[in-house]
Amino acid sequence: MRLNNKIKPLEEIVDIVGARRAEGGAVVHCHGVFDLLHIGHIKHLEAARKLGEMLVVTVTPDRFVNKGPHRPAFPEFLRAEALAALNCVDYVAINKWPSAVETIKALKPSKYVKGVVHSNGKRDHSIAIEQEEEAIKSVDGEMVLTDEETYSATTLINRYMDIFSPEAVEFLKNFREKYTPEKIIGYLHDIRSLKILTIGETIIDEYVFCSQIGKASKEAVLAVNYNYKETYAGGILAVANHLSNFCDKVGLLSSMGERDSYWDFIKNSLYENIASDFIHKRQAPTIVKRRFMEEYLATKLLEVYVMKNNAPDKAEEDSFCAKLEEALPKYDVVVVADYGHGLITDRAVSILCEKARFLAVNTQANAGNMGFNMISKYPRADFVSIAEPEVRLDNRDMSSDIMELALKSAERVSCDKFIVTRGKNGCIAYDRSHGFTNIPAFSVKMVDRIGAGDALLSLTAPCAALGAPMDIIGFIGNVAGAEACAIMGNKTSIEPSSLYRHVTSLMS
Repeated sequence: MRLNNKIKPLEEIVDIVGARRAEGGAVVHCHGVFDLLHIGHIKHLEAARKLGEMLVVTVTPDRFVNKGPHRPAFPEFLRAEALAALNCVDYVAINKWPSAVETIKALKPSKYVKGVVHSNGKRDHSIAIEQEEEAIKSVDGEMVLTDEETYSATTLINRYMDIFSPEAVEFLKNFREKYTPEKIIGYLHDIRSLKILTIGETIIDEYVFCSQIGKASKEAVLAVNYNYKETYAGGILAVANHLSNFCDKVGLLSSMGERDSYWDFIKNSLYENIASDFIHKRQAPTIVKRRFMEEYLATKLLEVYVMKNNAPDKAEEDSFCAKLEEALPKYDVVVVADYGHGLITDRAVSILCEKARFLAVNTQANAGNMGFNMISKYPRADFVSIAEPEVRLDNRDMSSDIMELALKSAERVSCDKFIVTRGKNGCIAYDRSHGFTNIPAFSVKMVDRIGAGDALLSLTAPCAALGAPMDIIGFIGNVAGAEACAIMGNKTSIEPSSLYRHVTSLMS
């Protein structure tokens, strides 16, 4: 049979399978990513074919391959063509859903075949396998596990394909010798028991997607056509949402505007396990950062801030500080994302530094605070994560070695654990006992850098509070940053199963 005749829409294969089943033939179904088809896949599929008269293979579509932004290495149609080239495979379809549950119910195969996992870890850090087993039983079929010799496509891709930089390849080689995926994921699991308070400004991220038309005929003005707008929960809302996926008890202390508050949007955007509390800035809007994007290239054209960029008045500061005094004793970890738009005053800083059990801080220099928001405004922090430009601003030094400057900033803040993020160069992680560790970047899919620092802070801060080694903290942070870089703005938050798969993939 020609390859083109083997690859068919799922609906058509459902009809073919139904006809074969009516004739009494046993249909076998296999499902997976099949990224970089290898001998282990071939042995598995050949063993599956022997269990019936027809073998149907469904392929996870690109949009649902959840092994990190660097996967799949091959697009869905190429993966389908590779499978169709095997004599043992009768038909191939690209699946419509993340798992095979709905497909099993539609195909109603006699047997659903998976490979045995020879380890104690979860196959994919989700309950998909259990759901698939329930699905095959619901159609009076049987789940069968093949025990052929196995290989890892992930291992082959990571170690023999040119996906990562030489620095990342060397780092991962040494890191795998030192730690197991279970060790790293164990720290992420342990976050669940912590009580974490998040503090910072609420920011609404608006992305206005446009198509370039050209220059206005009589003025030096770029003309664009409006396509559509998306609104995301940014600022401290994003940090709280990231953490709420990993932690049962998350608090949020923030501010919003008295007018144009976006309250309904904020309320609907926060996850259910977040206990939120806000002060209202009088005669001010909730902060909106509106970015105009050229849609085709996803290029930012212009950014507009909607805000009243000043400190709260005395009544607002009193209210915020009273809320701080009440909340801080209730939480194990306090994560401060200080965007420098006036909420966190010197008085609030004093309370945080005096009363937080474990204080993690990120300060951001942006167009709205013009570089005045430095980490050294905090006399004490247990963990700091800031970008290299902020470290250089804090030291008023554009050219000196970044490790020297980071050490000065860490000493200035009396901080024992300090991470400096460096964009495409990854991050450097410092602790007072072991010095510096360089962790390379793992980003291979760049959609938008907005939110990457917040994602990194969200997952590194509780790991630091748990006493994880700094190389593990930096690794987790860079994985979270890579996940965030593959997302437009703060459109979605970091999901545990996705992060666990990404960690496992990199460690293979």
